[in-house]
Amino acid sequence: MKRGLSLVILISLITVAVSFQSCKKATEPTLTTAGVTGITLNSAVSGGTITSDGGEEILEKGVCWSTSQSPTITDPKTMDGIGSGNFSSNLVGLAEGTPYYVRAYATNSVGTGYGNEVTFTTNQITGAVVTTTAVASVTSTSAESGGNVTDAGGGVITARGVCWSTSQNPTIADNKTTNGTTTGIYTSTLTGLSSGVTYFYRAYATNSSGTTYGQQLQFITPVTDIEGNIYKTVAIGTQVWMAENLKTTKYNDDSAIPIVTANADWIALTTAAYCWAQNNETTYKPLYGAIYNWYAVETAKLCPTGWHVPTDAEFSTMEVSLGMTQAEASGTDWRGTDQGKEMKSTTGWSTGQNGTNTSGFTALPAGYRSYLTGVSEGIGLITYFWTATATNVDIGVYRRLDGDNDKVFRNGTFKRAGKYVRCVKN
Repeated sequence: MKRGLSLVILISLITVAVSFQSCKKATEPTLTTAGVTGITLNSAVSGGTITSDGGEEILEKGVCWSTSQSPTITDPKTMDGIGSGNFSSNLVGLAEGTPYYVRAYATNSVGTGYGNEVTFTTNQITGAVVTTTAVASVTSTSAESGGNVTDAGGGVITARGVCWSTSQNPTIADNKTTNGTTTGIYTSTLTGLSSGVTYFYRAYATNSSGTTYGQQLQFITPVTDIEGNIYKTVAIGTQVWMAENLKTTKYNDDSAIPIVTANADWIALTTAAYCWAQNNETTYKPLYGAIYNWYAVETAKLCPTGWHVPTDAEFSTMEVSLGMTQAEASGTDWRGTDQGKEMKSTTGWSTGQNGTNTSGFTALPAGYRSYLTGVSEGIGLITYFWTATATNVDIGVYRRLDGDNDKVFRNGTFKRAGKYVRCVKN
């Protein structure tokens, strides 16, 4: 009897359990959203982990996203299969530099469940990184430069090159070259330049974010005379000077300057003439240039077009820009402090007598030709420069630099003397 009662009770309990299970209600799936990785300009990777299928088979799963919070499956989404397994999702077609909200989702017959919301921002194209190459092969009308695009900024380079102007901070609205559409090193040829002009230049690179520039550099174009001799130039204060002595044997109208070699003939001159130091053109023309008397200076045709022999006042302007006082500049004989040292080359003078050449004037000890004897002397020790200023019918004003003196000498001498010429830009 007891045994039969126990069996009845057991059957009753099983029936209740089965009834309870059959009455349990299915729900939407539950899941979590994976963190976002692999972020690019227009894509990313996420996914989800399904923690419960809600009692029904998973019919669809994936990730949905939006630029607004709480995205749903009506927004862009991935579809990453069925079933309860974990999944990874590739989000594509995104906009660069944009914040997005992401949720994993899973759908069963009851409905759709969503994971926690995750946020991220797509990458954005930034300005390219470019450096400027220093100029080389500078002529009166052209120069070589270039740049190096070391980083495309996450985008595609659509243009690169060098831009230049006579004003600082040139842009692609100024003169420019175009030199390809890739990263890396490139070479640019700057053309259409004018002689003796200061140019500012910098490399540039363009991508979809805009144009970025390398560091600004500058150079001064050399000047070419009527014979094709090319002279380095330098900006000193507000002036632009030749950094080499004039060496032309023709005036700028292409007429010849008489050459006079005999000492007796030289000291008797009252007309224009030139010569080479010690009458040695091969050695001294490339090193020191030509020696002229003041009568050649007086023609106002020695320098290339657009340039002229500096007046006494223009020489003084340079000296003042180097630190000489105006009162000193107006004096005679040795004046100033170390302006001569600033003007002398760092090489070419005797031991212990080289200059600092901080001015860039680059004076060399080219000597002179005596008005009294006609002898070419003083090489290695001294140099003279004519000005375009005369004090009377016989005397022209000059500047002198000595190896053993750091100052600058100013005075006048007979116009038949032989001295060197530096031109200054008009």
